[in-house]
Amino acid sequence: MKKLFFLTILVCMALGGAAGYFFLTDGEAPHVTLRPDTPSVSPKREYTVEATDSGSGIRALSVIVSQGDKKITILDKAYSPAPPQASETFTLESAGLKDGPFDLDVTATDNSIHGFGAGNSALMHKTLSLDSTPPVVGVLSQAHNVRQGGVGCIAYSVSEEPESSGVLVGDVFSPGFKIANGHYVCFFPFPLSLEPGDFKPRLRAVDLAGNERIMDFRHQAIPRKFKADTMNVTDGFLQAKMPQYFASYPGMKDLVEIYIKVNNEMRRDNAKTLRELGAQSSPELFWDKKAFMRLPNAAPMAAFGDRRTYMYQGREIDKQIHMGQDLASLANAQVPAAANGKVILADFFGIYGQAVILDHGLGIQTIYSHLSQITVKVGDMVKRGDILGNTGATGLAGGDHLHFGVIVHGLEVSPVEWWDQHWIDDNVADRFK
Repeated sequence: MKKLFFLTILVCMALGGAAGYFFLTDGEAPHVTLRPDTPSVSPKREYTVEATDSGSGIRALSVIVSQGDKKITILDKAYSPAPPQASETFTLESAGLKDGPFDLDVTATDNSIHGFGAGNSALMHKTLSLDSTPPVVGVLSQAHNVRQGGVGCIAYSVSEEPESSGVLVGDVFSPGFKIANGHYVCFFPFPLSLEPGDFKPRLRAVDLAGNERIMDFRHQAIPRKFKADTMNVTDGFLQAKMPQYFASYPGMKDLVEIYIKVNNEMRRDNAKTLRELGAQSSPELFWDKKAFMRLPNAAPMAAFGDRRTYMYQGREIDKQIHMGQDLASLANAQVPAAANGKVILADFFGIYGQAVILDHGLGIQTIYSHLSQITVKVGDMVKRGDILGNTGATGLAGGDHLHFGVIVHGLEVSPVEWWDQHWIDDNVADRFK
């Protein structure tokens, strides 16, 4: 029994000695990062400071700014217990600094007893410049007449290199792009979900310091009427179409339930993917500003914006809005590229079936859906009229046709105006002059 007691004492002493040795000899200071890392900053710019110490953890974190004889503590935080990572956000709004240079010091201290209990400290020192003046923005284009479900295009100037600029519609931001003449151009959609009275686009620019300028500009919202349509979902359609989606909904047997899942959940997932692809659009314009090429010898079958009610055995099972233009030609007809662009998707794509998406740059993209065959691959550069594949009935198509869509910053818009050279000349081409 005595042996066990002494053995326990020895083990405790050894562990205590090891811990004491670690804390006494932990001579490594914490790692500190500060974001954003810009030479100038606005008072409202939000900073994030992060300190990490995988050994003893972070005991304290402070931020002090000074300008002339003035010294202000922005942040002074102590942690107990000491976490391995500490992150805080702050702005300089309360500091009362004047525009011009100032010093910023971040200090992070770990929880070791190195230095007789003081711990290790890391100091980050930066000399920055406070800039509280928003950029000056000038509207260069004249008329901005935008149809409901369509697209507007604005040309504008910014007095300094912006961090970002573009158009806000509600809380949806469409980025602008700098063009060859040094000005900026932004394509912005008029969402179908908005009534004309609620369409209030605003020009927004944020400079490198984080100062923001938001301004209204002259525009006219043009209302449109959209057709209501009833779609009968038959057992034959379900038996023919739902097996291609079984893998996405394992365990589900009821074809109507699978259809509702596809027409809702998968449709939303596809829309999310379109937004993600839209955010990756090239800053280079591949399109030559010629009217988009239409599927040759094709009759319109369904229009953009059609309000569809889906019926099964006399009862309503769903409602959706058609977000493209359906065109029918000969079965298995060749599908040409509407304009010069880069292939960014060439695969089975949910409700669209076999599909190709082209990026034309500056946020403009087109989608070609329900194809029976795809003859291009991701990364290919294509010219207007190059063949992308053949029409078919894949996805939720009820028969052989092409679902053609135009997408601006990830949102599907009316394709019709893009087939109109007069509209392009008046609303797009002159913005690039």
